[in-house]
Amino acid sequence: MSLPDYSGFKEIKVQLDSGVLVVTIDRATKRNTFIDALGADLKNVFEFADKDERVRVVILTAEDTAPAYCSGADISGGWSGLFAKDDDEEGELAHRDGGGQVSMVIYNCRKITIAAVNGHAAGVGVTALQLPFDLRFVWAGAKQSLPFIRRGIAPEAGSTYLLPRLIGHSRANSLLLTGGTYLPNSPLLENLYHEILPTREEVFPKALALAKELAVHASPKSVRYTKGLLQHGGESIEESHLLDSRAIRILAASPDAAEGAKSFFERRPPQFESKPSKDSWYPWWRSVDVKYRKTKL
Repeated sequence: MSLPDYSGFKEIKVQLDSGVLVVTIDRATKRNTFIDALGADLKNVFEFADKDERVRVVILTAEDTAPAYCSGADISGGWSGLFAKDDDEEGELAHRDGGGQVSMVIYNCRKITIAAVNGHAAGVGVTALQLPFDLRFVWAGAKQSLPFIRRGIAPEAGSTYLLPRLIGHSRANSLLLTGGTYLPNSPLLENLYHEILPTREEVFPKALALAKELAVHASPKSVRYTKGLLQHGGESIEESHLLDSRAIRILAASPDAAEGAKSFFERRPPQFESKPSKDSWYPWWRSVDVKYRKTKL
């Protein structure tokens, strides 16, 4: 495929450096509120990253001088701004939550994804812009709010699926059914984060350092399979054993596995192939088509 052009985005800034794609939300004057254009940019950039063989890790962050990492959806025009024209014409079954579409693209990205949360976050700034990521770094002073029940709406962006799986059902209940605001060090939230940093200026450098390490030391194909096993494992330990076993057998025969062993014994950084080799098994799960199709009589 031709190489993606990362220069044409309106609401984000994007930079690719040594296998790490840095995506910065660029709406500081609007408190980095979430609008349709931002959602479209994020979907596109993560779809590009998924296919771009140069990209090993993706980081999402905001300028550390911005008033918020993401202060939630822009509802200055009311809730009707969240719905497309087809929603009105076709009814409630036609609506597809914009935050959820972003969440699914990030969650399904086959690269390592990192959220560097260097500011306050509310609503979709937590649900879509943190929960679907593989790893999360956060400033200890960043207020995190999930106020859906206090606004008369439902949690979005796949949060009722992701949050209980990440921190447990009881903590998810506490967060979503109180609609409160909590700091990352709260017992309800602290397990969500890879690292909690004392200052906001430390968040992105820490995330970038780990991203650069993983861009060198993590096999792209191993990352892809590991994420698949975590997200689409078996219904029992026996089913997971069957999936693990086949994955190990396939990966052990790959050039990356040979290079991983060789570099270990030679005590040097590995030189993994940037292009994951294809096989007939991955993905082993059935994908659900979420597109809405109008009824034709």
